[in-house]
Amino acid sequence: MANAKKLVIKVTAGADAPERCSQAFTVAAVAVASGVEVSLWLTGESSWFALPGRAAEFELPHAAPLPDLIDGILAGGGMITLCTQCAARRGIEEKDLIEGARIAGAQVFVSEAMADGTQALVY
Repeated sequence: MANAKKLVIKVTAGADAPERCSQAFTVAAVAVASGVEVSLWLTGESSWFALPGRAAEFELPHAAPLPDLIDGILAGGGMITLCTQCAARRGIEEKDLIEGARIAGAQVFVSEAMADGTQALVY
């Protein structure tokens, strides 16, 4: 997609703010399914969803299951990134992550968010 736009989404909420959390993952999954290049950043309490099995513990009535959304994001070529500092504060290492996720810091986030044709959202 030569003129494709990129969407960078930073989600700061987890089980502590389930509607905001679910919205971020839903927007990311819908964007990927629509052919948009997506980079989803997990920070704060959403950091836990970078670990295997943790998304399955999340429940929100009338919302798509988080594991399905994550699978859709990754299957569609979306990137899931866990914030370096958030990972360190929680004792999470690269080897602990779900397949397809990575750990990266603010420099990478800023680089992605400032790229031409990119839109950024924070949840």
